[in-house]
Amino acid sequence: MGKPKRVSVALTIAGSDSGGGAGVQADLKTFAALGTHGVCAITCLTAQNPRGVLAVQSASPAVVVKQLEAVFKELPPQAAKTGMLYSARIIRAVAGFFRSSQRPPLVVDPVMVASSRASLLEPSALRALTEELFPIASLITPNLDEAARLLGWRPIQELDAVRLAAWQIHRRWGCPVLVKGGHLAGMRQAVDFYFDGRHESLFQAPYISGVATHGTGCTFSAAITAELAKGRHIETAILRAKEFITGAIAFHQKAAKHDVLNCFWKCR
Repeated sequence: MGKPKRVSVALTIAGSDSGGGAGVQADLKTFAALGTHGVCAITCLTAQNPRGVLAVQSASPAVVVKQLEAVFKELPPQAAKTGMLYSARIIRAVAGFFRSSQRPPLVVDPVMVASSRASLLEPSALRALTEELFPIASLITPNLDEAARLLGWRPIQELDAVRLAAWQIHRRWGCPVLVKGGHLAGMRQAVDFYFDGRHESLFQAPYISGVATHGTGCTFSAAITAELAKGRHIETAILRAKEFITGAIAFHQKAAKHDVLNCFWKCR
């Protein structure tokens, strides 16, 4: 029996999805598929399935911080991500923890609305998200709806607007940003635009039509986090994560009557 392989640790701070398609469940599957050890701090319990969110019960900020303390004491992560944070109090607690000492790269997925259109962020929490968490993020990953809401824009419908949104978000909050344009209408490519204040990059992959999967945003940001945990440069991490999420959609599976992402498509 040989010496065990040492793996990187990746952390998700997010809500639990009882349907298994998004949230902590999606993140941990992604971490495992990409060869990292996943750890978590759960911010909310949600009663949900691919059709909708039935209920949300948030954790206390103190319990969220205790989870973080427990993880960092024995399994310090090399990279971390946030997903559903839900309340201003939880956001401030997480931001305070990450500001308190040297912490790993932090990917902030500004989860606001579920695929079913249910709200996953209290209205009063948006300001805390942008003022407390964005300034310490290594990357934020809004989708088109989230980018438009952050900027107070009408729906983003053109590729030029995706680029402008990335520039404006960086200008306003100073953090590197990847605006995810996978739902841009009329495109043969799923495009995402990255800008960090100095460099910009367009990431493209074939658009896969006719697949209604849940949790693509969570899975994509988790894949970026896993690659960062392995020491990748941020743009390399995004490129590898783009390949991963494209494959997870292309090789999707059926669970009951729903399409589900196949996080382990490379292992088939």
